[in-house]
Order: sequence, then C-alpha cells, then structure tokens
Amino acid sequence: MTITYRPLLLPLAVALLSTAVGCSGSDAEAPGDGTTSTSSSSGGATSGGATTGGATTGGATTGGATTGATTGGATTGGATTGTGGGTTEKFSFFVTSLVAMQELSGSQDGFGGDLRFGETGPGAGLRGADKICATIAERSLPGAGSKQWRAFLSAVAGEDGKQVDAIDRIGEGPWYDRLGRLVANNKAELLNDRPIAADEAIIDDLPNEDGVPNHQPDPSQPEVDNHDILTGTNDQGKLYSATATCKDWTAAAGDKNAEGRPRVGHSWPRNFGGGFPTGGGFPTGGGFPTGGGDPGGPGGNLNMANWMSSLDESGCAPGINLLETGGPLPNESTVGSGGGYGGIYCFALTP
Repeated sequence: MTITYRPLLLPLAVALLSTAVGCSGSDAEAPGDGTTSTSSSSGGATSGGATTGGATTGGATTGGATTGATTGGATTGGATTGTGGGTTEKFSFFVTSLVAMQELSGSQDGFGGDLRFGETGPGAGLRGADKICATIAERSLPGAGSKQWRAFLSAVAGEDGKQVDAIDRIGEGPWYDRLGRLVANNKAELLNDRPIAADEAIIDDLPNEDGVPNHQPDPSQPEVDNHDILTGTNDQGKLYSATATCKDWTAAAGDKNAEGRPRVGHSWPRNFGGGFPTGGGFPTGGGFPTGGGDPGGPGGNLNMANWMSSLDESGCAPGINLLETGGPLPNESTVGSGGGYGGIYCFALTP
C-alpha cells in the first residue's frame, strides 16, 4: 500500500467522511487478507493509514459542494443548477474521487482491483463497478443515480463469458460533466489521447463527480499526482491484455503473477520532462518493457497523454500514492503506486 497525505488536510477528509451521504460500509465487500502492500513513498513510514510525507490527499468533496463545484440539490425551473454555473441535467460523466472510493470501500486504501461491491457470479466486477458509479452519481446529484451508469472498464469475460470492451459499454453520447460541460459528443471524439471536443476547461484535467478537475480536487490545496485511472483498456477502448484487468476486477491481493497488473489511463496528461515523451514509444532500457501486459516489469507500453491507456500499474492491491515518484514502482503491488488511488471513469448511457 502506498498512501501519502498532507497532515493539514486530514481533518478536512475526516470531516467530509463523517458527513457524507451514500451507501453504508456494509454495501462493500471487505478486503480479504493480504490486500495491502507496504508503503514505499519517500515521505516516511506508514502509520495508522497515512504517511507524513507532506503531500496532499486531494481532498475531493463527497455529495456536497467544493469551491466552484455544485451543491447537488437546488433546482431552478426544473433543471438542477450548481454554484459554479450551468445546468447539471445532462450529468453523464465523471472520475470517481478519492474520498468517494474510500467511503464506498470502507477503507482508507480504496477498493484496489476488486470492484465487486457486493456483486457475485460471472461479471461481478463489472456490475459492481457500475453500481459504484451509480452510487457516487446519486450522492453528488440526487436523482442522477437512476440513470444507467457504466464504468469504463474492459474485461476478459463478462456475464456471458465473452470479451468486454470498455468503449462498447458506455452508449453513444453525448456526455457532460457535473457542471454541464461537454466531454465528448460521440465515441469517435473519445478515441483520441484526449477527448477532442471536450470543454477546454476539462480536456486536460477530467473532473470528478462534483465537477472539480481531478488534478486539484481540493482547490485550496496544491495539485496532487493522482492521474492513474483503472481501465484495462488499450487506446481504442478495447481490452488491453488478459493480465490487465485484475482478474476482471475481482482481485486485490497484489500477487502480480496470479492477478497481473491493471492497465490505467491518465485523467490528466503526465509530463515527466527530461526524456519522458507524452506520446507512445517510451524508450527501452531501465527496466521499462515495450511489450504490453507483462506482469513482471513496470510501465508496459507508455503514452503519458492518453486518458484511457497510458501504462501498466504496479499491481492490484489497494493503495494510494499522491506524491510524484516517477511512475509505477517495481517493488510495489498497488493500483496507486504510479500516482493514483484506483479511481474509475463513469459514463451514463444517456445524458
């Protein structure tokens, strides 16, 4: 597990957790034995679920309003509006926030690669992830949970045993964020490094369920390194490899040989600087393989700008890392070691 927090932001996170409205902890499956890994962030050893390394938590709000975000309840003339302006009746896309994933999982480490959320049987990982999306949408905007929400996740086998491609799960568009800003009109616009018609305010920083750009979920705090979003998907929205889905989103032990390493996209483009390109073709050497789906090496095929397929994370165990550590860590086994917390993208089939 890798968790990094700013100490000053912990009281805010605790306050938010104590007042949020949503599913009870009993709705989520408790992580089994061996679902955490040791901390490897440079800020210090983990104690009580947090590392005193001076990094921020990302502090996204849950079900309420942040600065410039929506309040999640007021209506005017039949269309829900937010304090940041614009209607939210078209709300049909978001990145699941850190705080929401912590609350629904019942763990400060989040779900990891096991997204079943109480579902069982074939396809449980995908159904559970869809339920996570609907639950978070409802918390942000009462009534929005009744839409048909789908997690942007691929799988080796769905309920019918056949391959599932994320791009085929989400409808035909258009999709809008919590503040009514356009994300994409159709699938063709999504199938690019960044959704090409997205509002300029969010195209390079896709927002969470409150309409807050995910790179700086708490506007009062500095930006955080939280861009890795679970997809299991290649740059065409299809299954990346047989080892890229944490056993179809049912596994979180962190055993790379048995569970593989999840493919993630970047909610905001990553620019390492000094030789790390934003496009494909990451240089070989230094332990970064160019072949995809390798459960042993860090990174896989890298495209640091692509929102749905950027790199392979370190493993499937729950874990959070919001400090810049230079990419997935080879000695880690968590979904967040490269900069993230195991968030997912959520789309409604219709606005």
